[in-house]
Amino acid sequence: MPRDIIRLSCDSCKRRNYNTTKNKRKHPERLEVKKYCPFCRTHTLHKETR
Repeated sequence: MPRDIIRLSCDSCKRRNYNTTKNKRKHPERLEVKKYCPFCRTHTLHKETR
């Protein structure tokens, strides 16, 4: 199965807040999404962690 589970961590506080999946064959680069961080209480950039 080509879809892998990835974790998204907040760029400012570095906490891992979200889990999602992506197809690593189609998109080998790291995912960056702007999402809500409950610890920072604001929308921040969340990046894929290894």
